[in-house]
Amino acid sequence: MKEFVLIFRLDDPGHMKPSPEQMQERMNWLAGIAAQNKLADKGNTLSVTSGRTVKPGNIVTDGPYTEIKEFISGYIVVKTDTIEEAVELAKGNPIFKLGGNIEVREVIKRD
Repeated sequence: MKEFVLIFRLDDPGHMKPSPEQMQERMNWLAGIAAQNKLADKGNTLSVTSGRTVKPGNIVTDGPYTEIKEFISGYIVVKTDTIEEAVELAKGNPIFKLGGNIEVREVIKRD
């Protein structure tokens, strides 16, 4: 099996604090993936306020990129045979109800 990272993006930082119902919905989605033995790493939530961006020439700016309209809120890693299967897992995430999206990318392991 291959590993794919599901990168969660939101356009409103207010959605980082879900209601209890939204949190339960997210946990149910994650539990469904784990029950299929396809969860490789439960990932983490990423801060939207504490961060630095390092650019060429040793230029360091505060926070995540501010010139984009969305931010990465977190990620998980799933294991599936194909990217299409990983996409199908992503389609069930409740982030879409908030206007968010999920980027699916294969993890390339170095030997």
